[in-house]
Amino acid sequence: MGNAYINRVSTSVPAHDVHETFVRFADSLLEDPRHQKVFRRMADRSEIHHRYSTLAPATDPTGASIDAAAIFARGNFPSSGTRMGLYEQAALPLALEAAGGLDIAGRRDDITHLIVTTCTGFYAPGLDMQIAATLGLRSSVERTMVAFMGCYAAFNALKLARHIVRSEPDAQVLVVNLELCTLHLQETQDLEKVLSFLVFADGCAASLVTSEPEGLALERFHAALIPSSEGLITWRVGDQGFDMHLSGRVPATIGEGLAVAAPLILDGVAVEAIDLWAVHPGGRSVLDAVQGGLNLPQGALAESRSVLSDYGNMSSATIMFVLDRMIRAKQPGARGCAMGFGPGLVAETMLFETV
Repeated sequence: MGNAYINRVSTSVPAHDVHETFVRFADSLLEDPRHQKVFRRMADRSEIHHRYSTLAPATDPTGASIDAAAIFARGNFPSSGTRMGLYEQAALPLALEAAGGLDIAGRRDDITHLIVTTCTGFYAPGLDMQIAATLGLRSSVERTMVAFMGCYAAFNALKLARHIVRSEPDAQVLVVNLELCTLHLQETQDLEKVLSFLVFADGCAASLVTSEPEGLALERFHAALIPSSEGLITWRVGDQGFDMHLSGRVPATIGEGLAVAAPLILDGVAVEAIDLWAVHPGGRSVLDAVQGGLNLPQGALAESRSVLSDYGNMSSATIMFVLDRMIRAKQPGARGCAMGFGPGLVAETMLFETV
């Protein structure tokens, strides 16, 4: 059975850099001086410098609204229905921008499968059908939505793409990972929730998976479920957006879990034999926990930390931003391990080799 390869990755983010806007808004939102002090300290230590949103920021986010259109007004944050309307308006243009970077215009009729991951918005007929129609893919293209799986959804999409290509060597799979996380900002005094929104952002990645030996060879996937951790990350549909709970225990739990699961994740290969580490940058503390749990050398997570600094956490799209940088670095023959974390608590992992 042949192998499958991520040939190319293309990425896009909205026009509005909102990190500083959110930091100022959150600081003014918290009423407890002790919570403000903790938030400011964590913001300073976040190692995030830019995050992008479909929402244009207000000139003064400490005023009546965080966004210029006053949709997120203090005391009157929008309903889930309003947020889904915003998602529907913004999702397709961002997806098309990312897909446009793959230069697939000449091979539209060759695309056999389309896989879309998202956990931040839903409507039907959905984003998958809009992408296929607007790009001019053939009407028989096989479409799959991977929904509500959070930050590790890209791994499930790549697993599926690999299965398809290995069973149908002529298949060409377009994978789109799109998240508009900032649409689910909550007005709350809960410090843990406010801190969770310190890292989230909007972004999209598109990639092409085929049997052509170019880019990254997808060698092996492994899912590591960390026992008794199901309550640490939760994600539910509420009346005012999707309500996420992200426990402060997540980083330590990840570090402890990886220390135990490493032999299975790496298929018996020594940690020292891995040249490239593509770790989903869920936050600085998550990257620190992975580095400590696997005893990785300084600099091993440089690409992940760079993506965190430049874009924040874009949920399922983020790991593809990291892999994109590794493809562009062109280091043939390098062995790599990618991983992402999400509800479960599950570490979805992938071994790969650069071609």
